[in-house]
Amino acid sequence: MKKISIVVPCYNEQEVLPLFYIEIQKVMQQIQEEHADTEFELLFINDGSRDGTLAKLRELAKQDERVRYISFSRNFGKESGMYAGLENATGDYVVIMDADLQHPPAFLPKMYNIVLSGEYDCATTRRVSRKGEPKLLSWFSRKFYKIMKRISQTEIVDGAQDFRFMTRQMVDSILAMKEYNRFSKGIFSWVGFRTKYIEYENVERAAGTSTWSFWKLFRYALDGFFAFSTAPLTISSVLGVASCLVAFIMVIVIIIKKLAFGDPVQGFATLICAIFFMGGLQLFCVGIAGQYLAKTYLETKKRPIYLVQETEKDARKDMDTAAGEQ
Repeated sequence: MKKISIVVPCYNEQEVLPLFYIEIQKVMQQIQEEHADTEFELLFINDGSRDGTLAKLRELAKQDERVRYISFSRNFGKESGMYAGLENATGDYVVIMDADLQHPPAFLPKMYNIVLSGEYDCATTRRVSRKGEPKLLSWFSRKFYKIMKRISQTEIVDGAQDFRFMTRQMVDSILAMKEYNRFSKGIFSWVGFRTKYIEYENVERAAGTSTWSFWKLFRYALDGFFAFSTAPLTISSVLGVASCLVAFIMVIVIIIKKLAFGDPVQGFATLICAIFFMGGLQLFCVGIAGQYLAKTYLETKKRPIYLVQETEKDARKDMDTAAGEQ
């Protein structure tokens, strides 16, 4: 038997979980009809949800033995959720997908056939449009991929999703990268392996609201810059050299004006502007170095990527205890 583990990170998904479970059941049945030697496990990662997500997962685990869940002690972020899912998945193949149905489950049979052929180690999706997204957010997203393409040696495909169907070999390679500051889009590309991209139109959430704000996405983009490129450090060095060059030229100009034309040195306002400009430039460069130092500091602490508070075993144990008391 070949086992497929479907990892689903969840954060405040109580409204969409029942819809997702219905859709994924249909797809699992379809795959098993085509490949009788296939079995499944559904591994939900509750990333410190504040709504009824955990209660829904408990219900699903009690009624379906294929359902597993891991509930974090607090919100650690989607990156930690994906890592926990990959680390605890037991399948020969592992799928990562969102619960909001923006990652269409209907693609799974096609993705399975692609990986099963042996030609590819990973099948993933790539959005070719951003319909339904705010225009400003779409513009920044496109710019992010263009900048990353120029400053990073790791290729990150524009529109690539976390929705992936991977072999166990690729999953084990990802798990070997135990860094605390994780940027999975870069990690997926960095480990290599043969990847097939399936293009599709953007799909809106089936229910609920997204928890990704512009500020969170901006911070996520910065994590990508600092995790897979040292170009910001080079930029700060170039700015420093350019500032020194401009200052040297200005000194020469002032000396010539004084000696050749007797022009007195004036401009208190200009002096203040120059001081503020140079001070801001220095703080900017120090800030870039500080970001890399902060990332290094967090890595050296060796803190766990996530902490578990509850799993499906606890829910089933409680159910067995209640049945025994009756």
